[in-house]
Amino acid sequence: MPAAPSRRSRSIRGWAELAAGLALVALLAEWVQWAFSAPSGLRFTAGGVYVAIATAVLWAWPASRQGLGWANRITLLRATLIAIVAGVAVYPDFIQRHAEGIAALSLLALSLDGIDGWVARRTGSASAFGARFDMELDAFFIVVLCTALIALDKVGAWILALGLVRYAFVIAGMYSPWLNRTLPESYFRKTVCVWQVATLMVCLLPFVSSAWATGFALLAAALLLLSFGRDIVWLWRRRPVDDTGF
Repeated sequence: MPAAPSRRSRSIRGWAELAAGLALVALLAEWVQWAFSAPSGLRFTAGGVYVAIATAVLWAWPASRQGLGWANRITLLRATLIAIVAGVAVYPDFIQRHAEGIAALSLLALSLDGIDGWVARRTGSASAFGARFDMELDAFFIVVLCTALIALDKVGAWILALGLVRYAFVIAGMYSPWLNRTLPESYFRKTVCVWQVATLMVCLLPFVSSAWATGFALLAAALLLLSFGRDIVWLWRRRPVDDTGF
């Protein structure tokens, strides 16, 4: 029987996969700069975002995991695209000139969101790590798109609430452990998440006015609050009887 890989070999493999993602971000940033005359600082903003994502992945990396696996590699590929979108979000003039391209890149990232789950199920490689990676990346993607809309002056800063609700939920769980219970699979929850991203992408397009963007965003916010409200009620009903925290 072959010996199990050492923790060091697992670590090296994980570092190599994350480094490959950084190399892809660098190539994409260079291509965007060459093809669309993007600001020279894009390589630093996009690279910095990706490094932050990779650091979070390493922090959550299970000791028993040998490598990312194909499903998580697709999620990582999505992270590279999101890093590029986040990198250009700090350049409003560039976004205004290339809003369609940014929306298209966001659509590609959204499409990959469905593929990684399918691959995980097909290969029997679904894991808590992969689910958390996917979920946290979704939340960050929403924050990035909200930031882009604020930079375009289409919607007020209140739209950041769409992305920050997830983090508020995590913080609340630190004080009320019953909120940390594992939630069951929910088609409604997944649909609302996709709706958030799709709505924000549409709002980026030049022909969508500020008034329409605000209306779409308010509808997305209402659906998001409904989704979180449903989950909180489910968790509250199943909290331990001796848990008095909220």
